[in-house]
Amino acid sequence: MRYFIELSYRGTAYHGWQTQANGVSVQITLEAALTQRLGKPIYIMGSGRTDAGVHAKQQFAHFDVEEPLNLTEAFIYSINCILPEDIAIHAIFPVQPNDHARFSANSRYYQYHVTRQKNAFQSSLTYHFRPHLDIERMNAACAILLQHTNFQSFSKARANVTHFHCRLDFAYWQHTNADCLTFHIKANRFLWGMVRTIVGTMLEIGQGRMSLEQFEQIILARDRTIAGRAAPANGLYLVDVGYPAEVLAQRQKE
Repeated sequence: MRYFIELSYRGTAYHGWQTQANGVSVQITLEAALTQRLGKPIYIMGSGRTDAGVHAKQQFAHFDVEEPLNLTEAFIYSINCILPEDIAIHAIFPVQPNDHARFSANSRYYQYHVTRQKNAFQSSLTYHFRPHLDIERMNAACAILLQHTNFQSFSKARANVTHFHCRLDFAYWQHTNADCLTFHIKANRFLWGMVRTIVGTMLEIGQGRMSLEQFEQIILARDRTIAGRAAPANGLYLVDVGYPAEVLAQRQKE
């Protein structure tokens, strides 16, 4: 049987989502907790890979077991007790055998948080960036971004993908208060490093160090070396992963 997990995590202490040799990942931590609770090796597949230091308010993963699980509130509570405090499971629910956490997803929504004021309690959760930013120019850049589908210029150079096309649903900047800005972006898929590189480039625009015409030329060039540097990981959040209603049908019943 196949089950989906809905979870969230603070990515500060992890070397990203995916299991890797050089550090502790969210995936391996979650697999260890499930293996301990179920008494057999459990391997999971996430909806996507977040980089080291990136957070997720909503992430999905799937795993397979031979026997049905007794999905009580106490069962989920027991796994959360095994997990560290910076990873939380919100739901576990059955899906069809061919439903896939990564390939069944039809959208991802990210936010990036920037603050002009240093906050001792938020240093790993927002990007402290002091220069004044022109939000109107940055939103004009967003309007240009939405006219395109090829984002090779914002993808890490060694990304192993077959194409660089993404369908953006929205992209915009918003003041959350006097000192904080949030970038919102949603698409059917994202390239490796794409959101952080877009943010880093738009910060150049917001400071008046890059024109809107230059920004569009960067997109058209399809060359990562001419885009701005990537913004730090600590301000980035995976906020929502979208699936067809039938995939999440059992989630509503749990």
